[in-house]
This record gives sequence, structure tokens and C-alpha cells, in this order.
Amino acid sequence: MADQIPLRPVRSAASRKRAAYYSAAGRGPGAERPSRSLLEDEYARLDEMPLMMSEEGCENDEGDYHTLPRAGAARRRRRPERALCGGWQSLCSSCCEWLINVCQRKRELSARTVWLGRPEKCEEKHPRNIIKNQKYNVFTFIPGVLYEQFKFFLNLYFLVVSCSQFVPALKIGYLYTYWAPLGFVLAVTITREAIDEFRRFQRDKEVNSQLYSKLTVRGKVQVKSSDIQVGDLIVVEKNQRIPSDMVFLRTSEKAGSCFIRTDQLDGETDWKLRVAASCTQRLPALGDLFSISAYVHAQKPQLDIHSFEGTFTRDDSDPPVHESLSIENTLWASTVVASGTVIGVVIYTGKETRSVLNTSNPNNKVGLLDLELNQLTKALFVALVALSVVMVTLQGFVGPWYRNLFRFLLLFSYIIPISLRVNLDMGKAAYGWMVMRDESIPGTVVRTSTIPEELGRLVYLLTDKTGTLTRNEMVFKRLHLGTVSYGTDTMDEIQGHVRASCPQVALVQWTESVGLTLVSRDLASVQLRTPSGQVLTYSLLQTFPFTSESKRMGVIVRDESTAEITFYMKGADVAMSSIVQYNDWLEEECGNMAREGLRTLVVAKRALTEEQYQDFESRYTQAKLSVHDRTLKVAAVVESLEREMQLLCVTGVEDRLQADVRPTLEMLRNAGIKIWMLTGDKLETATCIAKSSHLVSRTQDTHVFRPVSSRGEAHLELNAFRRKQDCALVISGDSLEVCLRYYEHELMELACQCPAVVCCRCSPTQKARIVTLLQTHTRRRTCAIGDGGNDVSMIQAADCGIGIEGKEGKAASLAADFSITQFAHLGRLLMVHGRRSYKRSAALGQFVMHRGLLISTMQAVFSSVFYFASVPLYQGFLMVGYATVYTMFPVFSLVLDQDVKPEVAMLYPELYKDLTKGRSLSFKTFLVWVLISIYQGGVLMYGALVLFESEFVHVVAISFTALILTELLMVALTIRTWHWLMVVAEFLSLGCYVASLAFLNEYFDVAFITSAAFAWKVSAVTLLSCLPLYVVKYLKRKLSPPSYSKLMS
Repeated sequence: MADQIPLRPVRSAASRKRAAYYSAAGRGPGAERPSRSLLEDEYARLDEMPLMMSEEGCENDEGDYHTLPRAGAARRRRRPERALCGGWQSLCSSCCEWLINVCQRKRELSARTVWLGRPEKCEEKHPRNIIKNQKYNVFTFIPGVLYEQFKFFLNLYFLVVSCSQFVPALKIGYLYTYWAPLGFVLAVTITREAIDEFRRFQRDKEVNSQLYSKLTVRGKVQVKSSDIQVGDLIVVEKNQRIPSDMVFLRTSEKAGSCFIRTDQLDGETDWKLRVAASCTQRLPALGDLFSISAYVHAQKPQLDIHSFEGTFTRDDSDPPVHESLSIENTLWASTVVASGTVIGVVIYTGKETRSVLNTSNPNNKVGLLDLELNQLTKALFVALVALSVVMVTLQGFVGPWYRNLFRFLLLFSYIIPISLRVNLDMGKAAYGWMVMRDESIPGTVVRTSTIPEELGRLVYLLTDKTGTLTRNEMVFKRLHLGTVSYGTDTMDEIQGHVRASCPQVALVQWTESVGLTLVSRDLASVQLRTPSGQVLTYSLLQTFPFTSESKRMGVIVRDESTAEITFYMKGADVAMSSIVQYNDWLEEECGNMAREGLRTLVVAKRALTEEQYQDFESRYTQAKLSVHDRTLKVAAVVESLEREMQLLCVTGVEDRLQADVRPTLEMLRNAGIKIWMLTGDKLETATCIAKSSHLVSRTQDTHVFRPVSSRGEAHLELNAFRRKQDCALVISGDSLEVCLRYYEHELMELACQCPAVVCCRCSPTQKARIVTLLQTHTRRRTCAIGDGGNDVSMIQAADCGIGIEGKEGKAASLAADFSITQFAHLGRLLMVHGRRSYKRSAALGQFVMHRGLLISTMQAVFSSVFYFASVPLYQGFLMVGYATVYTMFPVFSLVLDQDVKPEVAMLYPELYKDLTKGRSLSFKTFLVWVLISIYQGGVLMYGALVLFESEFVHVVAISFTALILTELLMVALTIRTWHWLMVVAEFLSLGCYVASLAFLNEYFDVAFITSAAFAWKVSAVTLLSCLPLYVVKYLKRKLSPPSYSKLMS
């Protein structure tokens, strides 16, 4: 796949220091720490090795190593001209960033001590507990919007031109001919931004104004979410959003625990169990929280949403009570209480909460088409200056030549049409309206109206899994008991085997359907009812939750009727295969289920004697009290039980896909879009969904990137990946982080060549970073789609963000540029609306530039004939009318044009692939329009000069009328599919011009324009300017038809 790509490590002192630190840290307390010089020598030796070593040793294999330039260097050489462009913009950006850094210095984050119910005892100030999605405030709105507008060369140019009209020596015409179009553009932009900003303000105000109960010495008081402080004791009811990061102190549940929904934080829909601090849960009454002297020592704010280290201390008892706090004692902001009422002490607020730290600030997105048009306007400006210099040179630099130079710059300023921004902005609004009116994709909302063309230029699609590709609906499909396998059609036969398959919470609904019902479950016991009506009671002695490292979870229970102690465990087949006793069917059956796209769980048990359990319990309790390496010691004790377990069964569960996910993904692949799945779920689940959704085809190999934690491991694993040919990549977030630290360029080059990539166990910030890396390394347009709060950062980082409004709430939908109701709607949104928007805007933009080039060419010919005089050809209302009522409606009607019908675009997604090459708008197509403009402008002006007889006003009448007719005929030439509104626009514009002739006595001779001579002269000039182009278009379609022409027939 990528034998030509060299894999070289990133060599930097910082990287070597990091690697040395991590390597030394992993050696254990008794190991001797190597010297810094030895470590640097070791990594220097590693730098010299090619990433094509054998896995057994570190010997050079020169035959497999190719020395090619580094990708980064190649990219730096790719476009050296970038350094010369946009100098003023870079300067402005640098100044603004400096001012922002000076005004908003980031406070150093540190650990904190929080006293219960005493916010006044906090030693330092903490941020307000507010959610803010607004881009501006009252003072920065106008400057910010103006900066966003005038950072584009087109708008800045017209601001300078308009301001020049206040100088008498440079004044060409009426002020309104320059300021009216510019003012209209700014008014539309400011109004649109104001409406969007007001909507964001309303959404933020609604969240920040939510009321919560705060515990005080005098009882409960109602406070707004924005008024909550660190140290406050907050009461959160069932189904209420948690307003800030808190430590869990008490609950109304007798078991001392509650469940929370974290789908808006990590994307996982299963409920999480949280346990109250035992010291405060045991207090007799709620008011006793103020009668004790206690505090929480919390680590500094972190990005990691899956871990927490803290200590609860009660110092008014003898001896003081110390209780270790972990992730199970926390209640993070943006999660929802699913059971009972909880009381917590606030430890982080506002921008220091986990949810805000994992959310990136929204950027002002600019479409690729706008950037390309900005480059073309710069080219037009160069042509404008060159033409003006030529005119002054041919004039002989006589008199005040510099003043003449500026006057020529103003005369030819229509080369760069300000109406371009007006037409494109109105076109974008029209595209958004069409998308929301499309009955085939009901419920679709366009939230960002500035980038609809981006939907037609996408190369990479980054999608979430849970709730985006899947419905979050688990369906039990298969049960294998070793000697016999059961499917959904034979469930009635297995009621007698149910008890052997173990009471799994994940399969509660299925067990109930076959007769085994869960009666009750708390932290201490579980009760089951058998088909015969007997109630079985089990005491829960120990529970071992699932971790991404162990890939399994377990429970130790005691049967109250027999006093038997049993250790049950379930987990992924890769983790369980080495734990269970020898068998000859586990690997084969797990492979069969995985090929069907099922999520497999292996279930096993081990009987324990009372002595064995007591020995385990003492070692387990001692390990949990360890201060250092607590996690490793606890895992070692649990692993001592995981030996020679009896294999019970293998279950296969299907995570049901969204409707039409498979055909939609196939359509997107055929359209040339590469699809990456980024999920916070575990590797096995992500791989199963990738296969069942056909994100990875069944015939395609999958390379699972082994876990790596050091530079050397990443080095070897990249070698193994490099040898694979045309395979999908599956990599975990931890391994990805290590590889990006040392081999960023090389990993991205290899991953971008894969047909599909699956990244599992990704944090929200990692998702956003992957999007940014793709944009940096490929220079291609990216799209991110998700449905949960954990997808917001990814959606905002992508060039085009799409949110799905589903079971995980509206966070992603509200933050996205486009909102849809199901994944299947993405196909039509891209194939039809994205393709149309791009092709229409490309045609509209080039036609508007053609309109400006045409009249500027006529001005140049006129000035050349009349001794290079800097005198305008058309003045006053003629110029304003030409850019508005005379030609605007037909030109704007190009937003209704289409080359193929929507059904054809959906049936042949290969048509979309051509758009990514940018052939609809390029310097080649632009040059064609320039040549057309020069030809037509020359014909119109010279024709009028040749045919006029005595009065100069006749030249104006003939040339201007022919100009209007030529523009209307050129619109008809450009259109591929006629719409009735296009016909109306053509005749309406022509009617407006004919009607206005009666009022334009200042510019036209009424007697002449009503004569037959005027009619045939105008007809002759117009025919000569347009007929050759119609002939050329006809011959081109016959000899070199476009790709869609056959589909049209």
C-alpha cells in the first residue's frame, strides 16, 4: 500500500526527554534509572533505523527501506507562493492574536481544596459557571463582523475605491454608485450575523438561567446555574442536568448510589453507576452536612473524563477520616441524573468543567469556493493595475500622470464586481431554503448559511458510531453453549438452559422473554424469578467494572439458598480466551459471529470456597488502600482469580443500524469520499459495527493496530502496518496519541491511503485533533457528523459539520452547520444539494466576473480610441442599472440551474467525484471567461463606434443596449436546464430596460432609439458578439460532451 513512503521518527529534544521520562517511569521503584546520556544515545540509534525493521530484532533491512523526501518538506515546497499572499491579513491576524493574549492571559490551573458549603473559604477565584457559545459581545460585534468582511480582498478593495470618491480629483461619478452596493452587502451581513448571534444568546441564556436548589445553613434556596460557585452544595433532582462538576456526597437512594446518563459527555448511552462518599452518606440528616468540618482535595482540572483523583477529609473527628475519591464518586457537568435525588459539592465551574475543556471554540468557517474566488479577485486586481499602467504609459505620462493612473484604476474598477458578494450571499440563502424545503429529507435545518458549497467538495467524512450509524437498540441474536447453538428462531428451546448462561444485566430483556425475570437489583443483592416462579437471591460480594485495559467485567456472588460462592466473568473473546479452560470451539464460534457483524461476549465462571474468598478479600482491600500504583495492585489481585475458569457460553448481540446506513455508506464510497469512524466505544464494538455497516467490506482485510506505549513499540507496529496492502485500519486513541507524538507525518500518510479507518476509545479533543490533522496533511475538505455532546468539538473543527438530532439530545445538532434527522439523509444532502450548490455558485461567480470584465473591456476600448482619456463611458444610473435591475435577475436565476435530475445524481454518485477536483471553478475556466469577455467587449464597443453616424450619444445607446441584450443571451447560453422563473427573469429584465428608456433622456436620444436604424445596428452588434459562442458551445457538446450529458438523455 505504501512501500514508497519513508517512516522516519520526529527528532527533537523534547520528544527524547518525554520518551526518557515515560520509559524510566515504567521500570518500577526498584529499577535503576538510566542516565540521560544513555537514553539520548538509545533514541539517537533508534532515529537512524528505518521503520522497516524485523520485529524480532532491530537490524537494518536496507532492501525494504526507501529514501524519499519527507512529507512535511514536500508540503513546504508545494506552494511557496503562499508566503507572498495575504500579507496584510497575516499582519492583522497577528496583531489581533497579540491583543487577545494580552487581554486574556490564561490562569495557571492547579489542585484545590474545597470546603463543604463554604465557598468563601476558597483561596483563589474561579470562573463563573456560565455556558457561552456567542462569538461576540456588545463591544466586539461591529468590529468583529467588519473584520470578518474586510479580511477578504474583494470587500477591502471596494472600501478603498468607495472612500476615494470623497477626493474631488479622483471622483468619477455619483457617490451612490459605489457606496450603495457596499452598504447593501454590509447591511445584509451584519443583519444575518446579528440574528445568528441573538439566537446563540437566547440558547445560552436558557441554559444559564435554569434553577437549582442550593443547600445553606438556613435551608434550601433557589439559584440560577450561572450563580453557582465552587464549594456550594447543590441538590439535583431526577432527569435534571448537572450544572457543574461535583463530588457526590448524598443521595435519596437507600443503596447510597445513583445512575447518571453521560451520552452528552462521552457518547455512551448506557447508564453509569455513581457512589456517594460513605462518610457523608452515613450522616443521619441532610442538615448535618453543615455540622461537620470537611473538605475535598481535588486534582487540577483535566481533559480526561474517565478518571479523577481526590480525597475527602473530615478533620473534626478523632482520628481524622480520610476517604479516597475516584471517578465513581463524581458527577460531571452536562450529565443527567437518571435515578433518585443527589447532593454534591461543586469543585469545578464554567470553563474548568470537563465538558467545556473538551469543547473547542467555534471558528468562523469560510468555504473553499470563497477562498478560490478571493484568489481570482487578486488576479483581477493585478490585471486592473497592469491595464491602468498601460493606459498611462500609452498616454505618455503627460501632466499629473499619477492622478490619471488613479482615475484609470477607478474607471476599470468594475473588473472586480462588488455585486459578486451580493449574488453569492443571496445564492447561499437560496440553497439553504431549498435544502430545508426538500421533502425527501424532512427536518433538515441549515444553521450556517455561508458554506453550502462545502457539501459538494468533501473528500473525508468523519462519523461517530453510537447514535449516528447505530440506533442504540441491542437485539439478542445468538447463544452458543458449546455443544449446541441457538438463534432467534429457536429461543423457545433454551428455557431449560437459561440458568447456566448466568444473569447478565446486558441481556435482561431477553432473559425475561424466556422466563428468567430480574426482580430487584441494588449494590448488595440481586433477585431473579425462574419460569417456575421460584425466587433466587444472590448477595453481591464484589463487582469488577469494565475497563478498556482488561476488556472484561466480573462479579462475585453468594447464593443465599446454598451459600455457594461463584465468580462470574464476561468479556471480549480476545481477553477471555486465555482465562478459560482449554476448549476447541470458542475461537471458531466467535469468528463466525463476528463475520455476521455481531458483538460477542464470552461468559465464564469459577466456584470459590469460603477460605479462597476470604483470602482474596483481604488482599483486595489492602490493594484498594494503596497510595501508590493502586490501579496496578488491584488489577493484579483480581487476575489471581482469573485462572482456569469454566466456559459457559458465547452470546451474539446485534447493535441495530440506522435505516439505510449500508447503502448510504456505499454511495459515499462510490462518490470518492473516504470514511473514518471515530468513537469513544471499545475496539471490539467499533470493529463489529464497521463490518456490519459495510464501512469495511467483508472481503477487505482489517489491520488492528496493537496497543503501543513507547516510541520503540510504535516504530515496530508501524512497520507491520506498512507491509499491509489495501486494508482498513483500526486503532485506539491511546496508540494514536503515541504514534502522533513521534511519527505524525508518517502515520497520517499511511492512514490516508487506507480505504477506511476506525479510531476507538477517542476522547472529544482527540476527535477534533484528527479532523485538524487531516486538514493540515491532505489540504482536502473534511466533514464531521455526530449526534452527541462529545461530537461537538469534531463538528466545529471540520470544514462542514453535520449534527443528527436523536436520542443523545440536541447538542450536536445545535452546534453543527447542518442538522439532519437520520444518517441516510446525508446521501441526498451531499449528492444532490451539495453538488448543485457548488456547481451553481461556480457558474454564478464566474458569470458575475464576466459581467464586470465585459464593461471594463468596453471602457478600455473607448479610452483607447479617444486618446486614452480617463473619462467614463457610462455614468450615473446606467452603471447602477447595469449591475442591478437590467441584469441581476437573469444572472441570479443561475441558482435554479441543474445539469442532472436529483434521481440521476443519487443513482450515479460517481458524478460527485469530479467536483473534488475543482474543475467547475479554476484558473482554466476563469481564463476562458476572460477571453469571452475581451472578445465580446471589443465587438460591442468597436461595432458601436463603426456604426454610429454623427452624435456621440448614439454610441452610448447602441453599445449599452447591445450590452444588455448580450448579457441576457449569455445567461441563456449558460443555462443547462430551463426553469419557468428563468424565463420570467429574462423577460422581466428586458421589460425593465425598455420601460426605463422613456425616462433616460439624459443618456439617450429618443428619436434615434425609436428608429429602424437603431434596431438593426443593435441587432447586428449583438449577433456578432453572441453567435460565434453559440456555435462553439454546440461543437464542444458534440465533439467533447460532459460526463453528465449521456445521463441527461
